[in-house]
Amino acid sequence: MTLHPYQYVVLRCVPRIEREEFVNVGVVLYSQQADFLRCVQSVDEVRLRALDGDIDVAAVRASLTMLEEVCRGESGGGRPALESPGRRFGWITAPRSTVIQPGPVHGGLAENPEQTLEDLLDRLVR
Repeated sequence: MTLHPYQYVVLRCVPRIEREEFVNVGVVLYSQQADFLRCVQSVDEVRLRALDGDIDVAAVRASLTMLEEVCRGESGGGRPALESPGRRFGWITAPRSTVIQPGPVHGGLAENPEQTLEDLLDRLVR
């Protein structure tokens, strides 16, 4: 059994930045050893609307989809042109004051990064 070191970040939706309230909406997992970088999302519209009844849920989903595309290395259309998965993960985890914000970076070891990503999504977002 091979264990791959990884880093992950939980993506938060902060509908009203001045209130600093958030709902977890996604997870990004990066393992250099396993050559793995992927973002998954799960948006709970009811929870978001509890914080802000006027939130544009479609825009939240579009922002998360853009992060999925960045993970895959797609560029253009507002996405950065970053060649390596490590640089893309660094860009995603950089602090920002937008509606979608990364939480702190955490790490671990995984035999199967894909399964670990799904487990993190279930445990931390859904």
